[in-house]
Amino acid sequence: QVQLVESGGGLVQPGGSLRLSCVASGGTFSTYAMAWFRQAPGKEREFVSCISYSGGTKLYADFVKNRFTTSRDDAQNTVFLRMNSLKPEDTAVYYCAAARNKYSSTWYRGKYDQEDEYDYWGQGTQVTVSS
Repeated sequence: QVQLVESGGGLVQPGGSLRLSCVASGGTFSTYAMAWFRQAPGKEREFVSCISYSGGTKLYADFVKNRFTTSRDDAQNTVFLRMNSLKPEDTAVYYCAAARNKYSSTWYRGKYDQEDEYDYWGQGTQVTVSS
């Protein structure tokens, strides 16, 4: 069974930065597309970013483009989310997710942002942006 464990969340001032990490165990990390989702209080969970199994494709929600960057290190079974220029509206629980066997370019054009496309989820890490 694959397990995902997020870390790196915390309290940061507006304009600050954080780097989230998600470590995977129990599976073949290099074959997974990896994503970050987030859920703010009282809101539904929403897509943030996705990185393909190869690392060659990176996709972002419009509201984080040019502020957040995702990357992966297959040697460490880890995916990262670097968050810059944080805003109070970025406050949420951030979840890491893994999708198996997503090798088709079609998937990266249309389904990568859908929760039900992901097979494994972490427990989440809290990010709070406040002065």
